[in-house]
Amino acid sequence: GSGNIDVGVIKEKRKETMSTGEEDGEPLSPMARVFQLPGNDCCIITVIGCKTKINADVIRSGLNQNVFKHPRFSSKLSRDGLSWIKTQVNIEDHIFVADKDQNEIAEDGELFVEDYVSRLTMIPLDKSRPLWDIHILNVKTSDADAVCVIRSHHSLGDGTSLMSLLAACTQTTSHRDKATIPALKRRKRVYKDKVSWFVRLILAIFSSVRLIWNTFVDLVLLLAIAVFLKDTKTPLKGDVGVESSPKKLCHRTVSLDDLRVIKEAMSMTINDVLLGVTQAALSRYLNNFPGKIRLTAGVFVNLRPDKGIQPLADMMAKNSKCRWGNYFSSISFPISICLEADPLVYLSKAKSAMDRRKHSLLPALAFSSTEFIFNTFGAKLGGTLLKRLVSNTTTFISNMIGPTDEISFHGHPIVYIAPSVYGHAHALTIHFLSYAEKMVISIAVDPNVIPSPHQLCDEIEDSLKAIKAALLERGLL
Repeated sequence: GSGNIDVGVIKEKRKETMSTGEEDGEPLSPMARVFQLPGNDCCIITVIGCKTKINADVIRSGLNQNVFKHPRFSSKLSRDGLSWIKTQVNIEDHIFVADKDQNEIAEDGELFVEDYVSRLTMIPLDKSRPLWDIHILNVKTSDADAVCVIRSHHSLGDGTSLMSLLAACTQTTSHRDKATIPALKRRKRVYKDKVSWFVRLILAIFSSVRLIWNTFVDLVLLLAIAVFLKDTKTPLKGDVGVESSPKKLCHRTVSLDDLRVIKEAMSMTINDVLLGVTQAALSRYLNNFPGKIRLTAGVFVNLRPDKGIQPLADMMAKNSKCRWGNYFSSISFPISICLEADPLVYLSKAKSAMDRRKHSLLPALAFSSTEFIFNTFGAKLGGTLLKRLVSNTTTFISNMIGPTDEISFHGHPIVYIAPSVYGHAHALTIHFLSYAEKMVISIAVDPNVIPSPHQLCDEIEDSLKAIKAALLERGLL
């Protein structure tokens, strides 16, 4: 906002919104309640780079047309924090323009944006209003002419939900259509006709027994992590209270085509390639750390039946299978830390570890038992268990599918989208997002633990180059 703010008026407004319709709200889902708990009060922060300066008035009018269409962005929390109450959104309360003289910043646009975003991670969202805001920084950085930072509380919805919302509010830059969305169906296994029914039956029985056994093993491991099994205290692992320290964010862009080429050559998924590259990068980063290292990453899994971004209207529809909200779980993924002479070993290790973890019902089970735990033992115990699961591990890794074409929001073409999360008990969080033939690597760190997130971005980029070079050398590309 601008000009003088009359505090009395704000208080009156708050009183009005507090008193109307307080009772008849929509209850928060168990996952949304998880994100409201102290020590796990998570907020999604997305840094978006634009090709042009941002016209704040255009953004304001664009939001005025769109925001009321979306119930989560036009509702606030009830006083007890258990339900969403529909409210009148005053866009002015949610848009902030950083007044900064470009000459004053000179060459240090990057640093200005980093510091601004870092300060934001310390300012909580105002719970008397819908839980989101937008910050416009008309500051030139190395890869954008201006930056827009969007914060939305994690209880509003997960990354997949927010991507659908972004796609619904933007157009592709090439021809002014709605943003294109890669919706991928999950792959079904096809058996060749040659296999007899008897062999198929034996395979099905064997597979089911393995599935049940794997689920049991994973469950025991998950409980062990929640109760006593801790990761090694490496220079990547946060201390007690890390969830409330300021975070520093940085991003890097690599070619999506490079990842595709490696994926084809190694016959694995893009996700396997990214996990292999991350494994290599973290091994390089921890090169001088003595002794055997136990390092666990929570790898996020989207539980919706179709992967990729779904049209927003479909997500908002009643009884939709690809619902809006928080429909994800995580897999405990052991990251093997050791320097391999052959960089391709990182990839094959990541693929076999991931294949084994995919063949388990634990992610779906963990998600559906959240409600049971909350209802049976109460939010406090549920929250404590969850916080221990996070603080006993080292990092979260998320890989999301973004728009396939370059998009623009009301005439502002977008160069990159770098999402991240803060408010949970990790000193390192890694997000990957594919967007318009690029893969954006977005890293959030606690600078007290990891002084330079840029070094981690370098390690990821170098590991990717080393893997590509190894494939070229063997004539596999």
